[in-house]
Amino acid sequence: MIPAPFDYAVAESVEHAIELLGSSDDAKLIAGGHSLLLLMRLRMATPSLLVDVGRIPGMSGVRDAGDRLAIGARTRHHDVHHDPLLREHCPIVAETAGMIGDPQVRHRGTIGGSVAHGDPASDMPTVLLALDADLVVQGPGGSRTVPARDFFTGFLETALAPDEVLTEIQVPKTGDAWSYVKFQRRSQDWAMVGVAALVQRSNGGVGSARIAFTNMGLTPVRAGAAEAAMAGASGDGIRAAAEKAAEGTSPPSDTNASADFRRHLAQVLTRRAVEQALAR
Repeated sequence: MIPAPFDYAVAESVEHAIELLGSSDDAKLIAGGHSLLLLMRLRMATPSLLVDVGRIPGMSGVRDAGDRLAIGARTRHHDVHHDPLLREHCPIVAETAGMIGDPQVRHRGTIGGSVAHGDPASDMPTVLLALDADLVVQGPGGSRTVPARDFFTGFLETALAPDEVLTEIQVPKTGDAWSYVKFQRRSQDWAMVGVAALVQRSNGGVGSARIAFTNMGLTPVRAGAAEAAMAGASGDGIRAAAEKAAEGTSPPSDTNASADFRRHLAQVLTRRAVEQALAR
């Protein structure tokens, strides 16, 4: 299907992008375009104006910010995957970026676009939720920082106001054991279910764990029951704790999988993610 008619403008700065967003009742930002253009072709999104932020200087790359790393929202997945700072200090982000889509998607798509789209089937929002990351957004009134737990508000909905721009993602430097695993029907498909796990080791087992799910609700979700049950677990205790993984979640049923199958996958993948993290 052909998209509905729209105007197009190139933003020269973040401030210019904010100004352009405020000039139209239904303007949308575009960088890589992998999420938005598909919706436009299906006419599920009909913006009157596209504001291209792909040429704004200073919005890409990774910098050391003390106990955190700051990732520019325009940083492409390929560059996130290969960034030496992320590989050293927050490898779960780098590794997950290399699992997104195919090489064409990773060379064009951006981390900010993926996060701002708010798709619960996306990989990176889940990882950021498990990390307790912060997202920096800028609007007419200046910048504000939104914790990842408050950023994703509904299906394809986020805390971004219509005239705000996501400029930076801040992730902690972490020494935790980690893993991100997902189950797909075919390579490069969206995840039926994905699990991000960050584990602090204790006596050969789990001291504590932060666990988050992809595609187990209208937003990425934390697995609170499994996190509590994992504390102090080892061996068969990890398997027993993983059986609580789906508690408090609301997985969808669709043509790919039923809600019950997703609950089963969540249990299996939670155990696998925690054991994989401990094995690193």
